[in-house]
Amino acid sequence: MIRVGIGYDSHRWQIGRKLILAGIEIPSNSGLLGHSDADVICHAIGDAILGSISEGDIGSHFPPNDPRWKDAPSTVILSKICDIARKKGYRINNMDVTVILEHPHLQKYIPEMIDSLSKIVMIDKNRISIKAKTNEGMGFIGRGEGVAAMAVVTVKCEND
Repeated sequence: MIRVGIGYDSHRWQIGRKLILAGIEIPSNSGLLGHSDADVICHAIGDAILGSISEGDIGSHFPPNDPRWKDAPSTVILSKICDIARKKGYRINNMDVTVILEHPHLQKYIPEMIDSLSKIVMIDKNRISIKAKTNEGMGFIGRGEGVAAMAVVTVKCEND
């Protein structure tokens, strides 16, 4: 049986932090504010995986008030979410991600981000899609206040 999950995350820009997306440091004059490293792509994918296996959301497993996750790499959190899925008998089949930000332009980093995610979730790169979009100057993203990401993930039950 194939199951589907949808994930979403957003974070504010913060001067003095590194911009980490899909586990890759992207050159930028600011990063994203969050309890962990605020990697919106990993967080959206994690929520999508958890949703697909009926395990709630990332905050219920990795609470923002838990000091263990302070400044933690979101790749570690995503890897632990994949472990939860595997223990329940699921394997990730496909991922489609859209990250929405006005700057910096991400096109040249997408192959490296896909490679990073492929290693974390242990699926072939051809099963991962990442798209970068702007918000055409509209809303909090368009005003340069933050970044958002959405993800759709399919999983397959190993026991089917």
